[in-house]
Amino acid sequence: MSDDGRFFDVEQAPPSGEEPPPRRRAEGGRRGRAAGRGGRGRGAASGRGGARRASGGERRRRRGPGSDLGGRVMVAIPAAIAVIVVNAAGGPIWALALLGIGILAMHELYAMLRPVQPVAVAGFVALAGMLAAALYGTHFHILLAAVSIVPVLFVLVALGPEREHATLSMATTILGIYWIGFALAHAMLLRELPHGNAIVIDVLVGTFIGDTGAYFGGRMFGRRKLAPRISPNKTVEGLVIGMVCAVAAVLLAGLYQDWLSTTEALLLGVGVAIAAPIGDLFESFIKRDVGTKDTGRAFGAHGGALDRIDAALFAAVVGYYIWYALA
Repeated sequence: MSDDGRFFDVEQAPPSGEEPPPRRRAEGGRRGRAAGRGGRGRGAASGRGGARRASGGERRRRRGPGSDLGGRVMVAIPAAIAVIVVNAAGGPIWALALLGIGILAMHELYAMLRPVQPVAVAGFVALAGMLAAALYGTHFHILLAAVSIVPVLFVLVALGPEREHATLSMATTILGIYWIGFALAHAMLLRELPHGNAIVIDVLVGTFIGDTGAYFGGRMFGRRKLAPRISPNKTVEGLVIGMVCAVAAVLLAGLYQDWLSTTEALLLGVGVAIAAPIGDLFESFIKRDVGTKDTGRAFGAHGGALDRIDAALFAAVVGYYIWYALA
């Protein structure tokens, strides 16, 4: 626990678009060198060099929304192909793919929460059990797998090395199980419903298009902050544009699926449009609380696996229950 009472004593990441504060030692060294050179040194610091730095910053500020498009596309295309292939295969292959992405996402979450020592192995075991229950069983078996991990978690903590915050250790472990495990189990259940393979794609398309629309819409038209304490860069305008794009994407996909009516596609699209931004904000809230910008580097500059699937985790659950009711 840090001196101010926080359990996560990590350096807070600077808000997006701001440079981190200079280190005092380096600042003092620059002042000393400038003083030794006199006014000329100070003038040089604020002259051509300062102009170059300002022009560099100006160039970064002038970059339009399209400056990030290439990187996003390079990440999205291979990921989309992989999802289409494993989703089409279904069954154990789909379950193993969900297990892989789930373990990676859980690992990133537990790494962020490392100060309270979550029991990662318990989270991984629970995830595998819930996915197996979704593949071979029913809702009852998923619930059984989730409940069973609580005594197992207790035994692992009680018999393992002494932990300073054992209760928080168990609580953060269960957070990963409920957030990531239950969501991916619902993605498994959704795939097993009638036309479930196509509905999975519809949900993911709505989530991705909505997220992309929110990003670029916010960059171009954003004025009013949506949740400045959670994610300072998100705007109300971006949210609205993203929701419209999500609904439109699912409706458009429904035009090529004769078994999916316009009303059903609209309901599914609205569900995705509402759930996906909440999932995005939920992850942003956790990252801001622990003071990190990205959950990992699995996708390079675009962050970790959890950064990529945060919205889909919420959308998959809502998509399942909507389609379960309709189908």
